[in-house]
Amino acid sequence: MRKLSFRAAAAAAAALAVLAPATACSSKASGSGGGGGDHAKVAFLMPDIASTRYEQYDAPLFKAKMKELCGGCEVLYQNANADAAKQQQQATSALAQGAKVLVIDPVDSAAAASIVRMAQARKAAVIAYDRPIPKAKADFYVSFDNEKLGQMIGQSLVDRLKETKAQGGMLQVNGSPTDAAAGLIKKGMHSAVDPSGFKLLAEYDTPNWEPSKAQEWVSGQISKFHTQIAGVVAANDGTGGGSIAAFKAAGAKVPPVTGNDAELAAIQRVVSGDQYNTISKPIKIVAEAAAVAAHDFTQGKKPQGNTTLFDTPSQLFVPTVVTQQNIKDVVKPGGVLEPAKVCTGVYAQACAKLGIQ
Repeated sequence: MRKLSFRAAAAAAAALAVLAPATACSSKASGSGGGGGDHAKVAFLMPDIASTRYEQYDAPLFKAKMKELCGGCEVLYQNANADAAKQQQQATSALAQGAKVLVIDPVDSAAAASIVRMAQARKAAVIAYDRPIPKAKADFYVSFDNEKLGQMIGQSLVDRLKETKAQGGMLQVNGSPTDAAAGLIKKGMHSAVDPSGFKLLAEYDTPNWEPSKAQEWVSGQISKFHTQIAGVVAANDGTGGGSIAAFKAAGAKVPPVTGNDAELAAIQRVVSGDQYNTISKPIKIVAEAAAVAAHDFTQGKKPQGNTTLFDTPSQLFVPTVVTQQNIKDVVKPGGVLEPAKVCTGVYAQACAKLGIQ
């Protein structure tokens, strides 16, 4: 839920700035949310399992921060597995169990508007997480700056193609058409790709971000455009991985392919050279910021954002593009992606060449 050559110095500085522990300034709330105190229930509703990050990182990190902030609070975690109707049921169930805050990464950003209205009617606060909910005003939004992220993805690829004097055009593999964050990423990617001088051969909105759908579409484009494809700007690691699989299945040379989320498999593909880049979005930052905001709501306080998006107070962070040039700054001892996890088997030699120890 589309990545540092785009204003490199500024982006890097911004990324470093947000690596400080995420906190949210607070004031007494006057709207929905209510209390719940030290024994409140908070729902954490994630969208799918196609992106491995939710099970591996987001949920555990959110739970850990909530426990630190409120030992007596209970986190009701559910994953909708890309089913908007199931997510609606999960939200209804959480509210029936007494949840005072819903932290929701929507499967379908439009459909999630009804969840916002339902929760607020029951005096529960809603925090849109990672993906915005444009058609209803959530109480708070926590994410990375998705439009800038998309621009960074696209610009990084454009710079690489110019550096290597590549010939041909690009494919653009967007995220889910029902995900408002995917729309922002798509817009950002276009802002880099459209004026680049490289022809956009074709683009595709990937249903539910499914890698297999991305692979199927890219396979068709390989048959159509053959060696004209100089690069693929893909909105996340799943669609990027699907794109790479399509080239390999066709027995074709894999061009530079982008990604986003810094999933373990994608980091390994960057190490091996199969994937050109990914986006490091330290999930600890957004997960903990969401937990701080949720805790504020349970205490009858209203968190303050650093901007407003879709008429919603928002806390947006700036990510970092990762290529082989800076991957050792991400894969390091003590980090989420430790060398012992990344540099296994066939990746060990490539890690050593990149200075990852």
